[in-house]
Amino acid sequence: MNPPASVGIVTPQTIAFEQPFALQNGDTLPRFDLITETYGTLNADKSNAILICHALSGTHHVAGRHHPDDKHPGWWDNMVGPNKPVDTNRFFVVGLNNLGGCAGSSGPLSTNPATGKPYGSDFPMVTVKDWVRSQAMLADHFGIKQWAAVMGGSLGGMQALQWTIDFPERVRHALVIASAPKLSTQNIAFNDVARQAILTDPDFHEGHYASRQAVPRRGLKIARMMGHITYLAEDGLGKKFGRQMRSGELQYGYGIEFEVESYLRYQGDKFADRFDANTYLLMTKALDYFDPAADFGHNLHTALLGVQAKFFVASFSSDWRFAPERSHELVKALISAEKDVQYIEIESSHGHDAFLMEDEPYLKAVRTYIDNIHKELAHESA
Repeated sequence: MNPPASVGIVTPQTIAFEQPFALQNGDTLPRFDLITETYGTLNADKSNAILICHALSGTHHVAGRHHPDDKHPGWWDNMVGPNKPVDTNRFFVVGLNNLGGCAGSSGPLSTNPATGKPYGSDFPMVTVKDWVRSQAMLADHFGIKQWAAVMGGSLGGMQALQWTIDFPERVRHALVIASAPKLSTQNIAFNDVARQAILTDPDFHEGHYASRQAVPRRGLKIARMMGHITYLAEDGLGKKFGRQMRSGELQYGYGIEFEVESYLRYQGDKFADRFDANTYLLMTKALDYFDPAADFGHNLHTALLGVQAKFFVASFSSDWRFAPERSHELVKALISAEKDVQYIEIESSHGHDAFLMEDEPYLKAVRTYIDNIHKELAHESA
C-alpha cells in the first residue's frame, strides 16, 4: 500500500440555492449559499459519496490545502485523503460549512437582502434538523440519492445521527464519533457561560457589531478559552503543562504566570481572529437544542426504529464532555431497535479533541469500517 498522501490543492465551491428555505423555528430564509469542498471522484452510479459534517468551529475545509504556501491543512486531513481512512481514491467526499457559519455559507456575516447590511444577530436560529435538510438539498445538487456514509465528530456526529432519522433511505452508514444523542445539563451550562461572555462584551452591540466596525474579541476569546478546557483531558493537559511557570517564580499578579495560561490565551486570541461571535452563539444553541428523540415521545429507541443505516460509534476514554457513557446510550438504543452497530471505545489522553488526533487504534478502526463499505459497494455492483 502506498503511504497516505494529501488530496493536494483544493478549491472551495459556493453553491447557491435560490428558493425560500423554511426553518424549524418558523422563520424563512429567502435564499442561501453553502460553501463546499469535494475530494475524489463521484462514480457513475453516484453511490460512493461520503458526507463529512463539521463540529462547532469546523468548516468546509476538511482536507488538503488552498495554495502551495498554505501552512494549515484541512481540519480532518489525517482522516481524509488518498490511502487514508476515508480513501479519496475510492470515495467522493463532500465537506461543507453549515448554514449560520462564518466560512462562506449564508450566516450572520452575509448580507441581509431585506436591509442590504450584514444579518448580524438578525440571522435566524438554525438547528441540526435545518442543517440536515439543507445538506439533503446539497446532495440533490450533486445528484446523490443516497450517501455511502455520513460521518462526523461531536456536533458532526449529531448531524450524522439526525440524517439517519430524517432521511433513512438516503444513508447507508453513519459514523458517530465522540458524540451524544443529546447534550447533558452540564454541557448546556458550559455553552450558556460561553454565550454570556460574548453577549456581555461591550463591543457586542446586540449582535450588530459589524456595522459598528467593532468585534467582541474579549467575549469570544473567553468563550473559546473556557470551551477549549472542556475539550481537553486533565491527564493530557497535566502532562503537557503541569504547573510549569513561565519565569520560574511567582509574580504575585494577574498576568500570565503558568504555561497553561499562556496556551489558553493564545488559543483564545487565534480563535477570535478567525471566528464570528454570532456564529458561535448560533452553533452552541444548535447543540443545546439537539434532541432527535423529542419528536418520538423522548424515546430514543422509538426514534431509531425507522433507521435503515448501519452504525459505527466511537468514544474516547478521557472525553468528559462527551463521555463514553453517552455513546453507550446510543449503542444500547440501536441494539434495542435491532439495528446494525459497531462500537469502539479508545484509550486516549486527548479528551474530546481525540477525534481530531493521530491515534492509531482509532484511525485503524475507521479505516477498517470504511474499507468494508467499499467492499459492500463493490459486491453490489459486481
